[in-house]
Amino acid sequence: MKRLLAIATLVVFTLSVSGLLLAQSDPFLGTWKLNVKKSKFAPGLERKSETRIVVSSPTGMKVSIKRVNGDGTTQEYEYTANLDGKKYPIVGQGPYGADSIAVNLTAPNTLQSTLTKDSNVVATGTSVVSGGKVLTITVKSNDANGKQSSSVAVYDKQ
Repeated sequence: MKRLLAIATLVVFTLSVSGLLLAQSDPFLGTWKLNVKKSKFAPGLERKSETRIVVSSPTGMKVSIKRVNGDGTTQEYEYTANLDGKKYPIVGQGPYGADSIAVNLTAPNTLQSTLTKDSNVVATGTSVVSGGKVLTITVKSNDANGKQSSSVAVYDKQ
């Protein structure tokens, strides 16, 4: 009986540690706060603050965003997506009016994203985690007149 208890304890411990190590191996997981001073936004796309929370989910990653735009309006949205390039719905006020997002993991620390509205691409982005503590998201989008703009948002891990 003692031997069975020891084996069960070892199995539980091993599963707990492996779960922690797996969670730590995904550099995107965690809470990220926008560093406004290090970020550069296209005119009209400025932000005063933003918090991104990224958690692991059974279908990939769940991302929740709360933002205060440059004009003081707030924006909240979230999505859950596999990293397989397929479209997944955005719930809430998606960026650039997007209603879906497709995400690919292109390197252990790099994601490529495509935002669409009514099946039309409205923006593309590259997310890179460096040093495990800084997330940089570069986005290219077109304004209402078709003029391309680019923004770089820098986040610090909390």
